[in-house]
Amino acid sequence: MINENEPGSKWSAVFDRTWPFYKKWYLKEGATRRPGYLTCSEKLEAFMPELVPIYEKLCDLAGGGDLVSRYLSLYKPPPFMSGCTQVAVNDGEPVLIRNYDYDPKLFEGILLSTNWLKPVIGMSDCNWGLLDGMNADGLCLSLTFGGRRSVGEGFGIPLVMRYVLETCSNVEEAIEAFGRVPVHMVYNVTVQDRSGKHRTLFLGPDREMGISEQAVCTNHQEQIDWPEYAEVTSTLEREEKLERHLAKGFSTKKLIKRFMREPLYELQPERHYATLYTAAYFPEKGLVRILWPGREIGVSFEEFNEKQMVVDLGKHMKGEFTA
Repeated sequence: MINENEPGSKWSAVFDRTWPFYKKWYLKEGATRRPGYLTCSEKLEAFMPELVPIYEKLCDLAGGGDLVSRYLSLYKPPPFMSGCTQVAVNDGEPVLIRNYDYDPKLFEGILLSTNWLKPVIGMSDCNWGLLDGMNADGLCLSLTFGGRRSVGEGFGIPLVMRYVLETCSNVEEAIEAFGRVPVHMVYNVTVQDRSGKHRTLFLGPDREMGISEQAVCTNHQEQIDWPEYAEVTSTLEREEKLERHLAKGFSTKKLIKRFMREPLYELQPERHYATLYTAAYFPEKGLVRILWPGREIGVSFEEFNEKQMVVDLGKHMKGEFTA
């Protein structure tokens, strides 16, 4: 875990360590396939102006180069996708639970606490984006890949997640923000706030945002659009299993335990693919629990102690988690 209210030396150290890998990813289709700096900065100013001062500071900390600045805008980055399962529940108090499924070699493994525009705790991605997170107002977000191959104009979803948590306080505000900021790929976002209200949002560059009251979300939207991907990721099986757990009235405690069992828990070493962590966000308490079978970290806005650990994901996988 890293606790740094304003971007500074800790952020710079992470950037320096991860930039060679992100640079390789960002350039994998060639530099000319990525938008120029002026386009990137203008799009950020147009859609997420509140983040511009933070963006400029991060660019300076990263050396201020053209390529770095284009990358940090996260405007039209290369395609990327993950697995993931998530659910919004209310067993006496609202809780957002999720599994993040991805290649451990491509995972930052950093739970980051910041106070840029609002106090925010979340799992870092692309150096300043978020895979999931919560702000001090009690707004929680989590994303999954949406199961379609469409790629278009827009931002990488981790930065939009950051933007919403930095500028919104409840589900209604989050829906408005996600509805006006374009994303470059197809994603689902589950939104929950301190009141217990939740919504699942279906996003994509080729569609209007869909809004659903469903609590469970895996890797498809209203229907299966990519059957081969759906089969490989067991998106329907995971959704049905979790729906059955809810129908049986499982407590939050029991649901969290089920998230660490198949089919919700993924471990496919032959494809370098695994559930990298389970997260549970408790907006009433401002509490975050990051879990693995037999291990757990708990932090809050009031108590966030930095530490580092190595998590054994299975016989063939091991990942470093800076927590």
